[in-house]
Amino acid sequence: MGISFWQIAIVVVLVVLLFGRGKISSLMGDLAKGIKSFKKGMSSDDSNQTKIQSSEEKIQSSEEKKEDSSPKND
Repeated sequence: MGISFWQIAIVVVLVVLLFGRGKISSLMGDLAKGIKSFKKGMSSDDSNQTKIQSSEEKIQSSEEKKEDSSPKND
C-alpha cells in the first residue's frame, strides 16, 4: 500500500494554502542561492588547497637551491 496520487495532491494543496505561492517561491530561490554558494565555496577550497601545495613546493625547491649554492666548510 503506497502513497497514492491523491494523497500527494492533498498535501501539496495544504502546503500551498498554508504558506502561499510567493513564500514557497522565495524559499526555493533562497535554497538555490545557498546551494550555489556552497558549491562555490567548495570549489574555492579546492583551488586554495592547490595554491597552498604549489607554494609549499616552491618554498621547498628554493630552500634546496639555497642549500646547494651555499659553500660547505669541511
